[in-house]
Amino acid sequence: MQMRNTMNDEGWMMNDMGAVMEEPQEAASGYQRLEVWQLARDLSIDIHRMTLEALPRFEMHEVGSQVRRSAKSIRANIVEGYGKRRYKMDFLRHLTYALGSAQETLDHLDTLHETGSLSSQAAHAELTSRTRLLIAKLATFMRGVELHHRS
Repeated sequence: MQMRNTMNDEGWMMNDMGAVMEEPQEAASGYQRLEVWQLARDLSIDIHRMTLEALPRFEMHEVGSQVRRSAKSIRANIVEGYGKRRYKMDFLRHLTYALGSAQETLDHLDTLHETGSLSSQAAHAELTSRTRLLIAKLATFMRGVELHHRS
């Protein structure tokens, strides 16, 4: 009997028995196919650019620096967790770190807006909306790992 592989709702390749399957090229670029990583990558780039272009100069080394680091930490923790995905708890630990960094990023964006450093209401609304979406998708992805991961 030949097994067939399918992709589940969370983007995992699964065989008929529910085991996570990998493709040969996945080790180098598999995390890049994760929607949560793609969203985190795009968000970190846009936040980086916003801090360089829209914030007052004094914020470059204050909250601007912190929001850049927290946004980049989201994607980095997704990648590190993916690299350790063979071990369910390590994967979930790093996804939890990514979730915490996303929440930290949201708070930094709010702080920048509340203090007037990020004066554009549109930029604040767009970046916080995308961060909230990422938080929701990370939580859903984590539930998928909890339910479907085979250690």
